[in-house]
Amino acid sequence: MDDAQRMSKLTERHDALLRGDEAAVAAHREGGRLTARDRVTQLLDAGTFVEVEAYAAQGHVVTGYGLINSRPVYVAAQDVTQEGGAMSLAQARKISKTLRLAQTSGAPVILMPDSKGIKVQEGAELLAAYAQVLGELAVLRGNCPVITLAAGEAVGIAAHLLQVADIAIAVEPGCLAAPFAPSVMRAVHGEKLTDAQLGGAQALAAKGVAALQADSEAQGLALVRAVVDLLPTSVGERVPLLEGDDLNRLIAADAADVARQVADAGTSVELYAAWGGNCHTYLARVGGYACGIVSCAGEEGGRLNAFACDKVAKLVQLCSDYDLPVITLVDSEGLALPGPEGQAWLMTASARMLAAYARTLSPKVAVITGNAVGPAYVAFAGKGMADISFAWPGAYIAPLTVQAAVQTFDPQRLQSQDRAELEQEASEAADAFAAAQAGLVDNVIDPAQTRKHIIAALELLWAKG
Repeated sequence: MDDAQRMSKLTERHDALLRGDEAAVAAHREGGRLTARDRVTQLLDAGTFVEVEAYAAQGHVVTGYGLINSRPVYVAAQDVTQEGGAMSLAQARKISKTLRLAQTSGAPVILMPDSKGIKVQEGAELLAAYAQVLGELAVLRGNCPVITLAAGEAVGIAAHLLQVADIAIAVEPGCLAAPFAPSVMRAVHGEKLTDAQLGGAQALAAKGVAALQADSEAQGLALVRAVVDLLPTSVGERVPLLEGDDLNRLIAADAADVARQVADAGTSVELYAAWGGNCHTYLARVGGYACGIVSCAGEEGGRLNAFACDKVAKLVQLCSDYDLPVITLVDSEGLALPGPEGQAWLMTASARMLAAYARTLSPKVAVITGNAVGPAYVAFAGKGMADISFAWPGAYIAPLTVQAAVQTFDPQRLQSQDRAELEQEASEAADAFAAAQAGLVDNVIDPAQTRKHIIAALELLWAKG
């Protein structure tokens, strides 16, 4: 057999691998779902995918590397059309090799779990292989951005593939991720909950497991590409600085979406939107700089419960890991009042949030747009936390809310004077100008000029970190 014949035979084998189990693939697509190869092809720039161990078909996972918007990434997509995509020793070996390759460059890793389970006949040795994969992924965090797109099943040990990721994206319908199979949960607890209620995309987003939720696989893949654009290309490098839109663009200070107005048009991606509702967290570009934005201006005075504190801590830790500046828009009366059983959890969560801010070495810019009461000022805008703090003229910075301050310090005057007048007096005593005079903020700025001031601060702090 000459070389031409060998190449012809090799091509035939490769084509057969690409076709896979044609009946299973056809049934899968008829159900409106993409195969592992479809997902990889649609995710990456056209013609850039290079498969690793392409002929190791028994692994039932597509692994390799390619480009997203001309930036390198590594991918691992389980092939559910081949033996249910079950995790095996061969599959673990292929994934591990891809992770080791990624670690050498620090390029992002995209995981796409879709499996009916594990090859139990391989015994405890498979558990050790699974532990190696998960351990390698855990080590990658902070060096290689890890993004999980959950558009299929990830039940049991596989559910950890979402939690070890920096960002998990869940697709509805199709996603099912849970530490125990829904059938087991129903059998044990007798509750008539559907699979979607136990581990679907909406359930995962509501519990803070998934940072993003997509209504289709196409939207999920687009979100992966958007997130990759906001994370580093390789270890030790910052996210490329792009040309932002109008640096002097004014914002409408009375709008509800100040964070989106501050961001460059069309660049903001809100993380954990369905969780911790009294604050909002984003990845975005501001003046071309990729950064995280925390906006605490929700309902109930922007008071932060334990969920909101954990949500903020997650974003700030992500920014710390990948050297992204953190912009915090502060309008919060402090911590939410929990029930007696919730106080310990709130203390733990708020301390975790504060520690995330304190530990990050990346640039931190705070803008107090309204209230910065007690813990809200301490964690977000305190001089020991933020590098630069701005305040709008109507800001209020104090240990207590206006109402609490009057009730605490002026109980006797309340008996003879109008409460509104006393509250106005207390508000003026702790307004933005008083805070600036005391050195608690660096400048009092025109709200409409907020974006310009933030960009200037980012330029000043860009060498930090």
